[in-house]
Amino acid sequence: MKPGCTIIGTVVAKPDTRAELQEILHAQVEPTRAEAGCLNYDFHVDAKDPCVFVFYENWTTLQDLDAHLTKPHLKPLFDRQGELLARPVEIRHLEMLSDMAG
Repeated sequence: MKPGCTIIGTVVAKPDTRAELQEILHAQVEPTRAEAGCLNYDFHVDAKDPCVFVFYENWTTLQDLDAHLTKPHLKPLFDRQGELLARPVEIRHLEMLSDMAG
């Protein structure tokens, strides 16, 4: 099986807001994983730059991802982007060529 939508989301914190942003982002993981259409939602930090957070996500459809982006558990991030982020959130869309593991 291949997902209908795969993305890598990159979120870069201002150095002085890194710890707070990490808490906000971590709080998104469990409710997102429970959403319809979420196949996986994995949260990472760059091994060389602790201000760079990365999400690797697979969704059943693009519509499921679009619905995710409207969920209330994303509001703490979206409402404070200018305060917390060094640059806008980057979303890179991918097409999976292999079947998903498992």
